[in-house]
Amino acid sequence: MSQIYGRVALIGLGLIAGSMAMAMRRAGLAGEIIGYARSAETRDTVRELGFCDRVEDSAVEAVKGADLVVLCVPMGAMGPVAAEIGPNLGKGATLTDVGSAKQEVIKAVGPHLPAHVHFIPGHPLAGTEHSGPNSGFAGLFENRWCLLTPLPGTDPDALARLASLWRGMGSHVEEMDAEHHDLVLAVTSHAPHLIAYTMVGVADDLRRVTDTEVIKYSAAGFRDFTRIAASDPTMWRDVFLTNRDATLEILGRFTEELFALQRAIRTGDGEMLHDYFTHTRAIRRGIIEAGQDTDAPDFGRGRSEDE
Repeated sequence: MSQIYGRVALIGLGLIAGSMAMAMRRAGLAGEIIGYARSAETRDTVRELGFCDRVEDSAVEAVKGADLVVLCVPMGAMGPVAAEIGPNLGKGATLTDVGSAKQEVIKAVGPHLPAHVHFIPGHPLAGTEHSGPNSGFAGLFENRWCLLTPLPGTDPDALARLASLWRGMGSHVEEMDAEHHDLVLAVTSHAPHLIAYTMVGVADDLRRVTDTEVIKYSAAGFRDFTRIAASDPTMWRDVFLTNRDATLEILGRFTEELFALQRAIRTGDGEMLHDYFTHTRAIRRGIIEAGQDTDAPDFGRGRSEDE
């Protein structure tokens, strides 16, 4: 593909930013990629890795002259970062993010941006349980979805340009209202992560099962829980604090379903259990048919997704 942005600034240099830089460079989508991270150690690591053309020691310096600025910091830090860089964003520049909850990001970031900047929140549904600048790879976004949640009045050309960038990095792109996005992600990602954290915690607390047994005899289901529970704790703390309402709504529904299954097990209602599992199995088949996973015994995870 041809170049879409002359200069891209990545604020925060972890898994997503590193993968974006590699994907943009591979496809020739950006003329220059500038990076900034709060940690001097991370900045030095990225300079050694070389996936940015230049790494600045301040966010303000990084965004100067950028056509596109991408906030790849934890969601709790997005508001303060936006306040810092807002006055230094160029006329006609686009600012986007990669956060998992859109309504709170809009509230935190929007007020700090000048009117001449195009603010288009986004969320690539891709990742692994690994974090940090060493974790990125160019193929992370291939055949994954990127959801854009444009605000009313968003410039259509700026939106089309950002969508083209994500497609150039291998993503499918869809637009969605921010509130609906947060509900969808509570179902597909946020509540499942919380349940996984809880199950791993239960195994740790259940002293009748020793640590050695948990590790040695882990079946596929528990292994998948531990994979999810290995995710970046700072990111997931911020996810639950910023998407509180939708997550609590889904957890309430989950609790109701769990009570129904407990009752079926207690009363020996095998028909109910069979019907329930048949229905949920069909959802799994739908995910495979949509190309978002495979039916391989390893769950298709050469590199595991973690949105």
